[in-house]
Amino acid sequence: MSSTSSAPPWNVRRLPRAVGSTFLVTGGNAGIGYFIAEQLSEAGATVVLGSRNPARAEAATALIRARVAGARVRSVRLDLADLGSLRTAVKSLEVERLDAVVHNAGVALDDPPRRETEDGHELMFGTNHLGHFALTHWLMPLLSAAPAARVVTMGSFAAKSERLDLDDLQSWHDFRPKRTYGRSKLAQMYFGLELDRRLRAAGSTVMSTVVHPGGALDSLTPSRPPVHVRTIGARLGAAPAALLVQGKHAGAWPAVRAVLDPAVQGGRLWGPRVFGLRGKPRCEPVWNHLADTSVAARLWDASCDLTGIDPAAVPG
Repeated sequence: MSSTSSAPPWNVRRLPRAVGSTFLVTGGNAGIGYFIAEQLSEAGATVVLGSRNPARAEAATALIRARVAGARVRSVRLDLADLGSLRTAVKSLEVERLDAVVHNAGVALDDPPRRETEDGHELMFGTNHLGHFALTHWLMPLLSAAPAARVVTMGSFAAKSERLDLDDLQSWHDFRPKRTYGRSKLAQMYFGLELDRRLRAAGSTVMSTVVHPGGALDSLTPSRPPVHVRTIGARLGAAPAALLVQGKHAGAWPAVRAVLDPAVQGGRLWGPRVFGLRGKPRCEPVWNHLADTSVAARLWDASCDLTGIDPAAVPG
């Protein structure tokens, strides 16, 4: 039975109020992350944009303030490719509690060569998965201080056709950018589901859920200069694609619902309603390969070894 079976219809343009709540959105300065931040700001929440680029973060915060009357939005410097910097970044939040974090930031390479993070991990796996894995550890005291905090992990439809190679998580032997990206997002999704299982086992008040944006194209995304500018030519050229996919403003909807909807439960997967590619957000069946808890547990152990920390344990 769907977790929303007894809930009123979700309206993406009439969000429940979230005044008094504080949310962190990683990669909130651009793309889907920007629209997540804008929409959560419209709900009245305090929104913190985590970004490795201060100039872009400032442009995004200024734009949200211009578009949303009374917006409570600010930014912190956050570099997921540098694990050693994350504890300091969390301290810079300067909050007593955090009601939700949206793990949205990501790196996608289009071409070789293979690149590495500050810590020597393959760049996409190290940033998209290990960075958020480690960040969750340092955020856990703030999340645990909230009455019912949420960890929302942004996966990708590209992960649906991928499978993890647990013997080559870092793509040492066969680096292909698109495949490595899809696997890094798949690792994030395994993490989000496994995190919820471990939090439930520990009796935590924090829950974890996973979302994906479906097909979200720049050419179908409304302009938000200077963060995003869509030309008339791009809009016209993308018109046929709108039958199957959508813009990044709509790609934000599953994450926003996962943060705000009181009916959302942990350990679930949320995505667009129409073929998983476009439309309003809904709870969908967890993909068969994502339901493999043995793979999730092995990935968790490997990630603990690679980062030296455990996100399900509150740091002392």
